[in-house]
Amino acid sequence: MAGYVLQRLGQMLLTLLAIATLTFFLMHAIPGGPFVSERMLAPEIASALNDKFGLSDPIWLQYLNYLRGIVTFDLGPSFRYPGVTVNQMIADGLPVTLRTGLLAVICVVALGVPMGIVAALNRNKWPDTAVMMLATIGVAIPSYVIATLLLYVFALRLGWVPTFGLDDWRGYILPVLALSGFWVSFVARLARSSLLETFEQDYMTTARAKGLRPGQVLFKHGLRNSLIPVVTVLGPVVANLVTGSFVIEQIFALPGIGRHFVLSITNRDYTAIMGITIFYAALLMVMILIVDLLYVWLDPRIKLQKAAQ
Repeated sequence: MAGYVLQRLGQMLLTLLAIATLTFFLMHAIPGGPFVSERMLAPEIASALNDKFGLSDPIWLQYLNYLRGIVTFDLGPSFRYPGVTVNQMIADGLPVTLRTGLLAVICVVALGVPMGIVAALNRNKWPDTAVMMLATIGVAIPSYVIATLLLYVFALRLGWVPTFGLDDWRGYILPVLALSGFWVSFVARLARSSLLETFEQDYMTTARAKGLRPGQVLFKHGLRNSLIPVVTVLGPVVANLVTGSFVIEQIFALPGIGRHFVLSITNRDYTAIMGITIFYAALLMVMILIVDLLYVWLDPRIKLQKAAQ
């Protein structure tokens, strides 16, 4: 176990290095710079700003300084917000994004898995048809369309929830529903197909032949194995939801990481773009590692040493 984890951590570091390198050179390959705006700066002011932030240094020196900052967990200052660092931007936006994302994850698991179970247990009956119809609609409609419809119906027409912001707990309702809509549908479809496949296995037939109650067959023998594909997708899903949906945070004016990322692209804020990208990549890889470790708990037949080969 320890050897496998160390090997994966080494792979994660190499992957982060590749992502950091690619992001850095892509940012510097784009024409213009962070201080290019509609109101042209005087040449001496632009030169002073470039000197202050090290943009006048050779590209190789900027790259080395950038890597040094990542190693020391210093993602540098924001080019567009004086006195604000990228670390502060992430720290300020992370609580909102975490709360919204974790609530969306709970919604995905609490609704998606039971919907899949109900559909599988009632195959080709009306509950199965209803769940699959809802799941198909949820997968087909983009999240920003769902967010717009929720805003129009429940905020503008009915006035049950605020249109934007997080002044009270009701402000989380629409963003969480919009964030989780696609993934609830996706997990429901995946849980249904996985559970139906598990029902056809020989050990499930043996369990039923022994006279076990349907609930015992489902929860003791079927559900645990059928959840492996669901857990596989939950790793990236959790990372995606926890880091925030850029579009959803913009629509609902949530001060999260996703909104900072969108604004940093608009403002050509190099350090913010690169820092948030590195943060997202690191979180995604950590979640994938956690999922791989959960495989052993769900199915002891899976050996991490073999998976590492």
